[in-house]
Amino acid sequence: MAADDLSSPARKRGREEEEEEEVVDGAAAQKRARGEDPEGGALLGLANYEEDEDEDEEEAAAAGWRRANGRHEEEEEEEEEEVDNDVRRAPERRPRQVELRRDCPYLDTVNRQVLDFDFEKFCSISLSNLNVYACLVCGKYYQGRGLKSHAYTHSLEAGHHVFINLQTEKAYCLPDGYEINDPSLEDIRHVLNPRFTTEQVRNLDRNKQWSRALDGSNYLPGMVGLNNIKETDFVNVTIQSLMRITPLRNFFLIPENYRHSKSPLVHRFGELTRKIWHARNFKGQVSPHEFLQAVMKASDKRFQIGVQSDPVEFMSWLLNTMHSKLKSRKRNRSIIHDCFQGELEVVKEFHKKHIVEKKEDGDEQNGDAGSDIVTETSRVPFLMLGLDLPPPPLFKDAMEKNIIPQVPLFNILKKFDGETVTEVVRPSIARMRYRVIRLPKYLILHMRRFTKNNFFVEKNPTLVNFPVKNLELKDYIPLPKPKDTEKLRSKYDLIANIVHDGKPGEGCYRVFVQRKSEEAWYEMQDLHVTETLPQMVALSEAYMQIYEQHE
Repeated sequence: MAADDLSSPARKRGREEEEEEEVVDGAAAQKRARGEDPEGGALLGLANYEEDEDEDEEEAAAAGWRRANGRHEEEEEEEEEEVDNDVRRAPERRPRQVELRRDCPYLDTVNRQVLDFDFEKFCSISLSNLNVYACLVCGKYYQGRGLKSHAYTHSLEAGHHVFINLQTEKAYCLPDGYEINDPSLEDIRHVLNPRFTTEQVRNLDRNKQWSRALDGSNYLPGMVGLNNIKETDFVNVTIQSLMRITPLRNFFLIPENYRHSKSPLVHRFGELTRKIWHARNFKGQVSPHEFLQAVMKASDKRFQIGVQSDPVEFMSWLLNTMHSKLKSRKRNRSIIHDCFQGELEVVKEFHKKHIVEKKEDGDEQNGDAGSDIVTETSRVPFLMLGLDLPPPPLFKDAMEKNIIPQVPLFNILKKFDGETVTEVVRPSIARMRYRVIRLPKYLILHMRRFTKNNFFVEKNPTLVNFPVKNLELKDYIPLPKPKDTEKLRSKYDLIANIVHDGKPGEGCYRVFVQRKSEEAWYEMQDLHVTETLPQMVALSEAYMQIYEQHE
């Protein structure tokens, strides 16, 4: 009993000291929440950082210390009830504050040469795309920045301390955990997410200035090479051609224009467009890896990396898919239709057979022998026009070489004069006549060079002679008369020409494109970009062309 009496005053003094410490800690926490230093100074600006703190170990140690000092069972039960009540009354934990600093001693370790934001934003260890950070020292991607995260572990193991969040674009120093606010990182943010103002977009076609990459090479914004990841040249030539469509390019350079769309394909195409036209890139080329991943998913692997495909099929699929993802419910139009959609009048003639009736005695009864010719007229919208090439000669000349025939573009355009008959066998045998009744702002023509039979694919080597400037359609195909207030706009200039080299099913694609600011022509094949003469454009085996309407 004497020992218990002696220990009770000490126990009281211990409890009073604990209560005083809790009051002091509570006051200090309130000061920190207001942004004040508990010692009297002022802290820098703070940013939120959610991180859980474990207090279970401290509570367990305190309970063990009390039990070791001979506390009675009744007092233990009372204290446990008090702790339970405190836990019930305790408010939810607020997110811990993180310091915002302007001076970071590790900024000189940032290595811009290894930074590449063209690939998918996945953690290199967990393969997760949630809360991913890029190490600005080695360029690798890691998830999170908490105590047990991959980025935190990497900062301790490799001694790399500067990281940037790939979504919020905030930079942090790990393992210290403070946010870095330094203007020297702005160029990295611009490469991660290129931005354009409305005035910059308006003046793009007037810019004649070259840009310099980190390795010292010069490049022209908008004329950068694209990586051929594996037999993806059909995608590269299509993208390079679409980059010459001024309204389409301007639309995708400003993300607010397509913010309503939830399609990853649309947003990846917008990101790729901004990277191609960005004047502050670290490299003189761009890798369309993220866009290709979106294409594979949206097309159910109809177009995929490692499998050669047709740029005409890809162009048709891409334009139709992006139109369906961009159109609004109220208005069934999009920037795709505004640029490329025209209209045809199609006259279809086919034979309609009579129904043969049978009498009871088995004799056939048919009023008129044969069949009637039925004519159907319809209006069909189009995004591109297919032109049929004349068949190549079957026999060789005296030099034992096949003669490569040539045909003017105007001859094969007669298919759309409303009088020339085109015979089709699918889905049924019919005679078709086509006439253009509305011309688009940008006219896409493709020459049907490849034909399939039961055994193999054949390529027609016929050369098409076409003008590079001032293609006047009204001289060769009849066009509808414009309204009184409008002017007939039937003159076009070539801005992109896709060419196929090699055997069918193999070979490769390249494209000739025009740079408007200088009216110069460039030949582009994956990463190779070289200036060329307009005369060289007309000598190529054209496969798909894009013409721009005169203003």
